[in-house]
Amino acid sequence: MKTLGMIGGTSWHSTIEYYKLINEGIGKKIGTQGNPPLIIHSINIELMRQQNKDKINAKYLDVSKKLQQANAEAIIICANTPHMAYPYVQPKIKIPILHIAEATGNEAKKYGLNTLGLLGNKPTMTGRFIADVLEEKFSIKTIIPDEKYLDKAHFYVSKELTQGIFSQQAKDFFLEQMNVLRSKGAEGIILGCTELPILFKETDYDIPLLSTTELHVNMAIDFILSK
Repeated sequence: MKTLGMIGGTSWHSTIEYYKLINEGIGKKIGTQGNPPLIIHSINIELMRQQNKDKINAKYLDVSKKLQQANAEAIIICANTPHMAYPYVQPKIKIPILHIAEATGNEAKKYGLNTLGLLGNKPTMTGRFIADVLEEKFSIKTIIPDEKYLDKAHFYVSKELTQGIFSQQAKDFFLEQMNVLRSKGAEGIILGCTELPILFKETDYDIPLLSTTELHVNMAIDFILSK
């Protein structure tokens, strides 16, 4: 098995989910007698909350280089928002960063989806680090909630979900946004916050819900077991 470096901490709840799912997924493939070699570097979530792009880029580059020096053969960032550092970091290291939007785009194409709604925190929804990859590599259009709802979505993600609080109010809010996005042409919904799939576990919806966490984990598993 190949060694995977994991950058976590934003939030630690999502990091645990990644670690758990990767180990479970590998176990299903090769049997529970084996678990993959993983190197985890956890970053303080406060860095991401400050939204200082230069500091974020510098930190993720530093951590990526340390994982590379520790003999990681690829890196997975265990959250959506920190992928904003990908364009800065990837050209400066020698090992690949497995991009969460590529994992999402590959799955969307299997369903034949061309327009996706995107839910997450405000930087993920308003930034282009997910949408641009989907557009440039997969010709997929991304739509987000109306501007007046972005702060409320960000509140639920940053003050509840990343703190391990999964309230019915948050679930009702995001379900309402899904319905609006669907009415605007979304053929599927990206759950673009690592905790959103936790909130919507065992929830049926009549268009595909694309869990970036699950799809990203599957990409990691494929890499770990690749020749």
